[in-house]
Amino acid sequence: MAPSIDMEARFLDYVSAENKVEPKDWMPDAYRKTLVRQISQHAHSEIVGMLPEANWITRAPSLRAKLILLAKVQDEAGHGLYLYSSAETLGTSRDQMINDLHTGKAKYSSIFNYPTLTWADMGAVGWLVDGAAIQNQVMLCRTSYGPYSRAMVRICKEESFHQRQGYEIMMHLARGTKEQKAMAQDALNRWWWPSLMMFGPSDDQSPNSAQSMAWRIKRKSNDELRQEFIDKTVPQAEFLGLTLPDPDLKWNEERGHYDFGPIDWAEFFAVVAGNGPCNTERLEARRSAHAEGAWVREAATAYAAKQAARRAATAPTAKASAA
Repeated sequence: MAPSIDMEARFLDYVSAENKVEPKDWMPDAYRKTLVRQISQHAHSEIVGMLPEANWITRAPSLRAKLILLAKVQDEAGHGLYLYSSAETLGTSRDQMINDLHTGKAKYSSIFNYPTLTWADMGAVGWLVDGAAIQNQVMLCRTSYGPYSRAMVRICKEESFHQRQGYEIMMHLARGTKEQKAMAQDALNRWWWPSLMMFGPSDDQSPNSAQSMAWRIKRKSNDELRQEFIDKTVPQAEFLGLTLPDPDLKWNEERGHYDFGPIDWAEFFAVVAGNGPCNTERLEARRSAHAEGAWVREAATAYAAKQAARRAATAPTAKASAA
């Protein structure tokens, strides 16, 4: 039976009053579908995002740097697991979500389709990419869906560590030799615009943003989040002595914000469509890892079945002993 208009209105009133929606609560099908799409894409981004960083673990310049990068990659694996688990409470399966990723049906953040060419990229990714992620994700700690909101609290704490780790790398390079500072500037030049694209297309090109905000899934629009990120990041770049690659960037006293140049949305949509520098490489790496890990999943399933059978077999004995 189709939901009545009254049920939809009551649901909107419920979330507008800042109440949390839990898995067993009634929710509109469109709300559920939107959450599955957003949460699964977020999970995919965490998992795919491990790839460009894991590539630098063995080449990090010190043992300390290796340990920090290992911890970061491990955190991101955990974030993916939290998010897949959250999406599963909406009635979708993890196998289905992963299959959607591997077949190209589901998307992940466009930022992870760019290569990490130097160690400075680990700094730029931590500072800019994780910084943009935090800007977007802090509001999700207050999202209307309970399991997603609770998962985001821990994720944001760990992402804050990642952002500081990246900024520390950039600071060491910017204060190092002339060549090291040039490396940091080069990484900033390459990652700045893709980081701004992470917030998604401008509000007039984003068909889902308004409805997500009405449902309290999102709290701010793409353009609001992007502007806040720019306003925070410009002083950080100035402190490092690095130059943001935007000749139109300037403080607007009347607006109380930085004005910035046009974003190349053609590039963004091309990357989303699968035509970025590393799209094919990233998906192939995930497909290969999934195939090579089949034996682990099979062993875990067999072990769980064996344990369940053992518990079932010993249950009558336990009851008899109790009697």
